[in-house]
Amino acid sequence: MTDELAHLSFGQLVRRVRACTICADYLPLGPRPVIQMAESARILVVGQAPGRRVHETGLPFNDPSGDRLRQWMGVTRDTFYDEQKMAILPMGFCYPGTGKSGDLPPRPECAPAWRQVLLDRLPHIELTLVIGQYAHAWHLPGPRRSVTESVRQWREHWPAVLPMPHPSPRNNLWLRRNPWFEADVIPALQKRVARLLGPGEED
Repeated sequence: MTDELAHLSFGQLVRRVRACTICADYLPLGPRPVIQMAESARILVVGQAPGRRVHETGLPFNDPSGDRLRQWMGVTRDTFYDEQKMAILPMGFCYPGTGKSGDLPPRPECAPAWRQVLLDRLPHIELTLVIGQYAHAWHLPGPRRSVTESVRQWREHWPAVLPMPHPSPRNNLWLRRNPWFEADVIPALQKRVARLLGPGEED
């Protein structure tokens, strides 16, 4: 399948992703892959999987988590949803359903089927925001660490990659316990995002 996908045009590949049904039997609301990408994008946002509201609207990070993420990045909604500048590829493209303590993990079929072939079509990415444990596990080299430890060691990957906690309101306690993140990491992130996006893109 990978060789076949590599020969598709960019538009054909994106249409194929958005028509994907490989894990339809396991999705409580059915498949609706939610991605955003264009070959010109310079920033890549890697989350976990769409929540229910994102599934319903088809717009990635269209929820309180997205509001906080845009605040962290220092960008407007218009800039965030400009696919020419910002690519958004979660680890799972469809809403996986909800468990006892929040949304279920991304479906395991998604990343092996699509991830590398899509990343290969984003040649201009200069900053990748890696959000949450599943994204960390895929995108960060070396031994597995806790989310806190990966984020604490963010300078190991900077400026090309930034490990981040999830911006969900469920992480408010983590943010209170780790004030260094918003004090030290966020200013560096906002400065780099503004530089990559050019003049006039800051919030």
